[in-house]
Amino acid sequence: MAASANLTFSQQTFAESLKLPFPLLSDFPERKLIRAYGVLNEKTMNANRSFFLIDPQGIVRKKWIVENPATTVVYSDTLLRDIQEIMGKR
Repeated sequence: MAASANLTFSQQTFAESLKLPFPLLSDFPERKLIRAYGVLNEKTMNANRSFFLIDPQGIVRKKWIVENPATTVVYSDTLLRDIQEIMGKR
């Protein structure tokens, strides 16, 4: 699942363009989810690019915050390796 402060229409269009197999949630206009996870950029009122590993019990096991999404590339193999280590599947 993914969430952002974008409008529902934008989320749906983006998800369809990428054929994503998971839902994209709109946290607009209240931004409650983004605030609750501590990733709201108050200046832009958007979420800082971030990833959370949440276990089946709803416990956040790890979070990754991308400081500068314009210049930082997030590699899926790096995230997957961290996830496998945390979940004990190495």
